[in-house]
Amino acid sequence: MVMADETSPLANRFSNEDLVFVNKHCVECHGDNDPKADLNLLIDKNADSILKRRSVWENVLEMVSNGQMPPHEKPRPEQAEIDHFVAVVNNLFEEVDLHAKPDPGRVTVRRLNRTEYNNTVRDLMLIDFNAAEDFPSDDIGHGFDNIGDVLTMSPVLMERYLAAAESIVQKAILTGEPPKPPKRRSVATFLQTTQKEGFEVPFRKLDTVGKLSISHKLTVDGEYKFRFRGWGRQLGDEPVKVAFQIDDNEIETVEVKATGQDRDKKVYEANPVQIGSGEHRISVTFLNEFTDPAVEKPEEAKRALFVEWFELEGPSDMVPVSHKRLLACQADKPKPDQAREIFNRFVFRAYRRPATSAEVERLVVLVTLALDEGLTWEAAMQRAMQAVLVSPKFLFRLELDDRPESPESRALDEFQLASRMSYFLWSSMPDEELLNLATKGELTANIGAQVRRMLADPKSNSLVDNFAMQWLQLRRLKSITPDPKVFPSFNEGLRSAMLKETELFVQAIIREDRSINDLVDADFTFVNRPLAQHYGLESAMSKPPEGERRGRRRGDQGREFERITLPDKLRGGLLTQASILTVTSNPTRTSPVKRGRWILEQILGSPPPPPPPNVPELAEGDNSQLTGSLRQRMEQHRANPACANCHAKMDPLGFAFENYNAIGGFRQKDGEFPIETGGVLPGGKSFQGPVELKSILKEQHAKVGRNLTEKLMTYGLGRGLEHYDRRSIKKIQEELAKNDYKFSTLAIEIVKSDPFRMRRGSD
Repeated sequence: MVMADETSPLANRFSNEDLVFVNKHCVECHGDNDPKADLNLLIDKNADSILKRRSVWENVLEMVSNGQMPPHEKPRPEQAEIDHFVAVVNNLFEEVDLHAKPDPGRVTVRRLNRTEYNNTVRDLMLIDFNAAEDFPSDDIGHGFDNIGDVLTMSPVLMERYLAAAESIVQKAILTGEPPKPPKRRSVATFLQTTQKEGFEVPFRKLDTVGKLSISHKLTVDGEYKFRFRGWGRQLGDEPVKVAFQIDDNEIETVEVKATGQDRDKKVYEANPVQIGSGEHRISVTFLNEFTDPAVEKPEEAKRALFVEWFELEGPSDMVPVSHKRLLACQADKPKPDQAREIFNRFVFRAYRRPATSAEVERLVVLVTLALDEGLTWEAAMQRAMQAVLVSPKFLFRLELDDRPESPESRALDEFQLASRMSYFLWSSMPDEELLNLATKGELTANIGAQVRRMLADPKSNSLVDNFAMQWLQLRRLKSITPDPKVFPSFNEGLRSAMLKETELFVQAIIREDRSINDLVDADFTFVNRPLAQHYGLESAMSKPPEGERRGRRRGDQGREFERITLPDKLRGGLLTQASILTVTSNPTRTSPVKRGRWILEQILGSPPPPPPPNVPELAEGDNSQLTGSLRQRMEQHRANPACANCHAKMDPLGFAFENYNAIGGFRQKDGEFPIETGGVLPGGKSFQGPVELKSILKEQHAKVGRNLTEKLMTYGLGRGLEHYDRRSIKKIQEELAKNDYKFSTLAIEIVKSDPFRMRRGSD
């Protein structure tokens, strides 16, 4: 440890000035005589003594800064005294940190949490399968569920791993004959028709140019067949013409010559077509409308297409892609050599590092023994891959160290760095590009470019789902139940829309590399029709074309999200999104305290202390109306001296957002009482309403940036931050300020930091 120079002005200043604060406000309880909590502050007479007990004094600073100490029944120091004391001790720590050797700290070996396990299985085994669905929940530490110290391994979880591994290999590798291609048939009754015109079968009729469509979500790429059964009313000098379309792209045109009198209505089929995975709309389109003026009955005078059903069949090759890729090898080799080729590749990816020959040979032996038992080649490979999936080398993010006892800092190897980067930004294993760069020893030199590439990849959505939703405490939104009598408009659809808005908003900040200041206030958001109605922003949404509106199924209308430009500052940024406003409210009313505390904790990084014991709750329901508005009741509440100090920090922040009710809807009154949204912050700065407060918070970009840096570093490192991380945090803050607080700068600088890319041995 680097000690302070006792002759330095800083050391002398502490000894001569700041022990006065301790003697005046602390020693009565924490002196030599029977110190409370066994904490004697008088034993620290100088700067070096303070540094030796740094963790103790950091706790002292936190208690003094938050107003928890001195106790409320004791005389309170002036704020200037507190600020001076805290500043001098912090300056002492910063001076020492500046001259100390870099210390990257140590991370407890981390088990893959549920999300990381699922994503790793997806990318390793090439299947979309929620294998961790019945795993026990992961514990939370420092606000996140990827912290090494709390990711324990229980007997129940081990049993789940064994069962999941068996299910995974059975889904990924086919052992018998492939199944027949599925047929996705859409019959006329499903297309909302009725039996008419004397035909014995239901049908759907088109007598003007138009289409019959249905959407299918395809899980694999492949060759598909598209067909329909139908007939036509033949008028004029040409038969009915029909186009097969996929996503409005015409793939083939046929002539429908069958008529309604044909006993066996013909089936028309397009040539096989290659279709990728994802959502696709297939359509049968009537092309050549015609009206015969010689026909007397108007309903019979039009050429028409009649469709009984249409279907999409495929893919034609039902051997899973996962099967083909996992078992790819030279077919002319002996089976042991084939297994060796496969496992050199598979173990490299599963263990996120090159496989050793011993690791591969053990698996080859396992395959050979399974074949000797009479198992098929595929079943034998399933058994060996199952062994890999329950290995600690797969289940844990192991960072093997050849010098575990050395306290000296040194760089992680390239493969360990690749894993840290991929699990930080993707919650999954490294992809081929990261592993190739690590193999060539070129990853460290390309960190910036790789972080930008990874942020642009759709897999970075995991950073939203796993980091942002935990940081913002929005996972609780799924279990919150506003009182249905007070808020009858709240339903599951609105709950889902609230969450989706925040996900899309944070995703835009990341993907578009926007300033993190936009998290506090921005001129855009994402809404669907129900959420826009909740906000009163229907006019800001675009209207779909009339034909598209008609073509949608009734249940789909209004569910699509779109990005809108906000007409004013009343919405914008996280603080006015319904998801945040709802999780920081009570079931029957808003909670300025919860909202203020949330801003202090999640945005500014200055959490208030826990409330003192035996403080009465606010009156609710009918009783609350007797004592005035919520603001008036809160003012009565904080008249208690034990409450006043902390509420002075929280309440003004929370009351600024009182125009938004407990589910985020805008209002002008709280019951019968007008809403007051003005306030004064502890520093004396006044504001009126959410717009002015957001402007003030946005000016505090250094605090916002530091808080987000600390949250994201905690998540990325998988451990709580320590005093030796301060130097790295300060450097990241400097780079953020130089680059307009861009999100990519934050992510890149975290990955470049010593705690992220370095390691050391024992303490």
